[in-house]
Amino acid sequence: MKPNLKACGQAMVTAMVNAVLAVALMLLVEFAISGTFQVPEPYLWAGVLIWLVIFAGQFWRQRHLCKSCQPTGKSSDPSHRAT
Repeated sequence: MKPNLKACGQAMVTAMVNAVLAVALMLLVEFAISGTFQVPEPYLWAGVLIWLVIFAGQFWRQRHLCKSCQPTGKSSDPSHRAT
């Protein structure tokens, strides 16, 4: 359970940073084109979609990394056996 929570937290932070940066870039381009600073609703939905996609990918990746780094308790290496 703990690796899943750790992976979830790391994935959430990564996804949030990327989504905020993407929305900021969209707003910057919108301002450069129109000259007005408005937050259209589709940009917010795009930010949510970006967050969701990145969160799913990062959660899968972080969960895989956390599970592969945990010791299983069984070692096939003879040098780790107690003598």
